[in-house]
Amino acid sequence: MKKPTLQRLRVPLGFLTAILFVVLAQPSWRSIIIGVPIALCGAAIRSWASGHLRKNAELATNGPYAYTRNPLYLGSFILALGVIICGGNWWLGILLLGFFLAVYIPVMQAEAAHMHVLWNGIDVSRFEYHGPKLLPVAISVARLAPEKDFDTLLHAVKLLVRDVPDFRLKIVGD
Repeated sequence: MKKPTLQRLRVPLGFLTAILFVVLAQPSWRSIIIGVPIALCGAAIRSWASGHLRKNAELATNGPYAYTRNPLYLGSFILALGVIICGGNWWLGILLLGFFLAVYIPVMQAEAAHMHVLWNGIDVSRFEYHGPKLLPVAISVARLAPEKDFDTLLHAVKLLVRDVPDFRLKIVGD
């Protein structure tokens, strides 16, 4: 089966986009100091996910795949966000984010459709992961004290879950 044009061209288009970004970027020390740690977090998520993936062999459900269906793309998105911040050119950043979403949302949909039957012929629909596709969880790390206003957070999550039923909130504190 032939892949859609955008899916086939995502790597060459990514290289062209990177060249455009390098030419038009306006980095500053401040943008680099803010963007590099974010990009490194994205790279770390991608590395973690890569260690748990056996492509076309079995459905990954452990490691980062226990929290999101597409940790490689989540990591790529966070990495791209860090690079965009480093670039210091906000209109270019908006264009790059649009490009990223235009390319990767259809790719994730195509891969989800592909995963219904693995190459070895096993129908994986009975193992299908129904968790969130990209951003699964919010984490709050704070003291559980009245001034932290967890009531407002819980109310907001209650409203959000109506539209995003897979959304999860993790609260870490004492």
